Amino acid sequence: MKELGRLLTAMVTPFNDKDDVDYEQAKKLAAALLDSGSDGIVVAATTGEAPTLSWEEELRLFKEVKSVVGDRGSVIAYTGSNSTAEAVEATKGAEKIGVDACLSVVPYYNKPSQEGIYQHFRAIAESTSLPVIMYNIPGRVVVNMTAETIARLSLIDNIIGVKEANGDMDHVAQTISLAHEDFLVWSGNDNDTFHIMALGGYGVIGVTTHLVGRQIKKMMDLILENNVLEAAAIHRHLLPLVNALFSAPNPAPLKYALKQIGFNMGNPRLPLVMPDAKAMAVIDSELKKHTIDIKP
Repeated sequence: MKELGRLLTAMVTPFNDKDDVDYEQAKKLAAALLDSGSDGIVVAATTGEAPTLSWEEELRLFKEVKSVVGDRGSVIAYTGSNSTAEAVEATKGAEKIGVDACLSVVPYYNKPSQEGIYQHFRAIAESTSLPVIMYNIPGRVVVNMTAETIARLSLIDNIIGVKEANGDMDHVAQTISLAHEDFLVWSGNDNDTFHIMALGGYGVIGVTTHLVGRQIKKMMDLILENNVLEAAAIHRHLLPLVNALFSAPNPAPLKYALKQIGFNMGNPRLPLVMPDAKAMAVIDSELKKHTIDIKP
């Protein structure tokens, strides 16, 4: 299996003035992210506005981003759905394109039981030879995948890890303790990365990594070197920027920030809208306080 990397960026999806996906801008952004610290790119997930993309758009994004990334990094395709059959079909499509792994979310709206969650991910894993990363984000899908269910799923060979956005560090600790020893936990909340890494987590699938990828990678490296005090200092320094980028529903603040530094990603698709003037002012203030790693 290809090494996917500890620092993965959940990339925004660029739109043009007609609200169409701008595939050329997507390729430019993917290349710039690899140049600024990312080990790989997660395409068309939450930050990539998956709920408002068609499967046709998503599959083309996978292909276009893979064409520019090549062997420089990993490309992880978001193929999640609240329909197991649809998630299986999307995963098969992504595998044909040649992506390196897939990311699949706990089914939303259906409110499945833990057994239903297990059977959902088992069906996806059995449909593909791709590595599967699960995505636990109860704030968006309502249902929490328990540490016990994650541990059970970790025994399936090609379910290699979880993007954990539960926000509960007890849950994270239990997951790491109970899961198979090779199972990987990526932070799914940027403000939890320090804590999850300190608990023994593997990395982050981030948003703020668009802007300060090298700095976040440095923080992670320091933790791996047992230099927690210096890592904590970087975490504290970056936290106001993280909070600014989540001052309105993701990815609207990030798209505004990227525009300010020279990447025009367009507006988010409705029902998301750009941040209000107050949020923009906070983002502008934080951008002035931080060294931005990514260059247009």
